[in-house]
Amino acid sequence: MDDIKHLIGKELQDFESKFSDAVKSHVPLLDRIMHYIVKRKGKQIRPMFVILSARLFSPDIQESTYRAAALVELLHTATLVHDDVVDDSNERRGFFSINALWKNKIAVLVGDYLLSKGLLLSLDNHDFRTLQILTTAVKEMSEGELLQMEKTRKLNIREDIYFEIIRRKTASLLGAACAAGAWSTSGNDETTAQMRLFGEKVGVAFQIKDDLFDYGADKIGKPTGIDIREKKLTLPLIYTLQHATPDVRRRIINIVKNYNTDKEKVAAVIEMVKASGGITYAQEKMFQYRDEALAILNGFPENEIRRGLEQLVRFTTDRTF
Repeated sequence: MDDIKHLIGKELQDFESKFSDAVKSHVPLLDRIMHYIVKRKGKQIRPMFVILSARLFSPDIQESTYRAAALVELLHTATLVHDDVVDDSNERRGFFSINALWKNKIAVLVGDYLLSKGLLLSLDNHDFRTLQILTTAVKEMSEGELLQMEKTRKLNIREDIYFEIIRRKTASLLGAACAAGAWSTSGNDETTAQMRLFGEKVGVAFQIKDDLFDYGADKIGKPTGIDIREKKLTLPLIYTLQHATPDVRRRIINIVKNYNTDKEKVAAVIEMVKASGGITYAQEKMFQYRDEALAILNGFPENEIRRGLEQLVRFTTDRTF
């Protein structure tokens, strides 16, 4: 990550300044909350993908590129704020969530504010193609969340449904980030479509990696079994259910449905998943999507920016946090 930040360090610094300006308001309470959000931002992977995707097709970053990166970050942050309300979560990235500090009503309004600021940023600057790309992603994210809720209720998610859920829920935004970055400097529909597909494949690999963390596949100091407690059927568990005997399958489903807060029973499910090869299978799928993304990237001329994108892709699957 240090190499990537060095490669586009100036652009990231400029982006941070422009993003801070983009969220300013005339309401003191909002400005305090925006300051809190900006100071506790995450790894900024999505803006990095926007900037690198733009630089892949031009050495010069356009103002429209920064606006695209800001729109991605605004929409992503808005969805996180709303997710914390829906999930009644009091933490985000190790800090108090907005709803924990300012209560649900304010958090919902803050999410709405971020969304509207993003839309206006594009509309006021006539970035209609960028807005179309990102708005489509938000629609898909909502559909993915609702599809997951519907399937979780019945605990009958097949592998193809799982991939459709994460393609919409997680990968669509990363695909849109790469597409928006590419469009901002290339203005080419075919190139934009290729980069969208590239980003989607990276996004799927990214989500599988997150799923693996829940089974302790990497020692990251986070509690395991959270997905099971929330009755989320992720790829390692789906594989295990598909290949289990009827008795083992019934036992797992019973625990997920009725004993998902029992630490010992959840730990037993995790051990069954490991024993069944579910972890190995999910890792293989993750690397498959990563390699498919890299194959798309290899279709473009080799330079330091392409190598930077390759490093960022590998970070998504090699990370330990």
